[in-house]
Amino acid sequence: MQQTRTLVEESGPSHAGHFGRLAVLRDEALGEHQLTVESCDNREREMRDWIQTRIDAEDKKLGRLREKIVKAMTEYKEEWKLETQDVDISIEAGFEYRAMLEQLRADDLPRFEARFKELLNENTIREVANFQSQLARERETIRERIAHINESLTQIDYNPGRYIVLEAQAAVDADIRDFQTELRACTEGALTGSDDAQYSEAKFLQVRRIIERFRGREGQSEADRRWTAKVTDVRNWFVFAASERWREDDSEHEHYVDSGGKSGGQKEKLAYTVLAASLAYQFGLEWGAVRSRSFRFVVIDEAFGRGSDESAQYGLRLFAQLNLQLLIVTPLQKIHIIEPFVAGVGFVHNEDGRASVLRNLTIEEYRAEKARQLA
Repeated sequence: MQQTRTLVEESGPSHAGHFGRLAVLRDEALGEHQLTVESCDNREREMRDWIQTRIDAEDKKLGRLREKIVKAMTEYKEEWKLETQDVDISIEAGFEYRAMLEQLRADDLPRFEARFKELLNENTIREVANFQSQLARERETIRERIAHINESLTQIDYNPGRYIVLEAQAAVDADIRDFQTELRACTEGALTGSDDAQYSEAKFLQVRRIIERFRGREGQSEADRRWTAKVTDVRNWFVFAASERWREDDSEHEHYVDSGGKSGGQKEKLAYTVLAASLAYQFGLEWGAVRSRSFRFVVIDEAFGRGSDESAQYGLRLFAQLNLQLLIVTPLQKIHIIEPFVAGVGFVHNEDGRASVLRNLTIEEYRAEKARQLA
């Protein structure tokens, strides 16, 4: 007893406050056991084991809670990289996360949810809708131009009794198809949609995904730049083909998805046909109409150098039908091809690469001189 009293006295006043708590725990740990001098050692061991079990259980609970807190910190930092770039992931950094929470509460963001949805609909999504409408208008413009060009193509005999029709089909490219789907998702139901906050948040995230790719994401800016140029160029939304048809019943004779597998002359002939029809559209020409005061000047550089004579003459006949004003630059060996279609020629000669000399002749003067040379 004297030893025990000495131990208590040496423990000091800081431990005195624990004795009352121990008395309560003793009843929980030992229940109705009567303490005696003989049983003290056993009871002390039982109570120590009971308290240690409680401590171990609490430590496990704290460990699980610590893991949950660290996981939440990790997810928060991953979601908000900029705002948490200087914050650690540890229990010791908890005060910094509490400070951010208090700041969010002080900002009272829920008060602005209605305004957020209003601005989202009136500004952001409306601008996305305008952008989508602009792309749709450009798509329809291409369809209208193809229809206009086809009106001119029907006047051209591609082969005896046959003509060409251009076809614009929707591209099956995955990037373009996914972009069109995402763009529609941003605007579907947005302007008359739900007032639910989750709905507004979902729309905001849809818009943000597209805008981030337009701006260029970190580490993917070059790939995003190529993607943006690809999906916003409406010409890429189409695959163009040409159908050669019979005039008598409009039945198809041949379908050209591209010029692969065709001879050089066939490729040139198809290209000249589409070019002539496109020029007719560009200048607003009516097939066969002659307007003396209209300006329809076309320069063809290095023309017919490698092509076949037949396809070159076919192209020139088309240009003549359109009454185009032509300036053709061609090698000397191709003069005989263009001779029936021009009113004058200009011979350019460069002696030893020092200075160029130009000689102009009317087609009649050229033919007369040519005849003299042959004689």
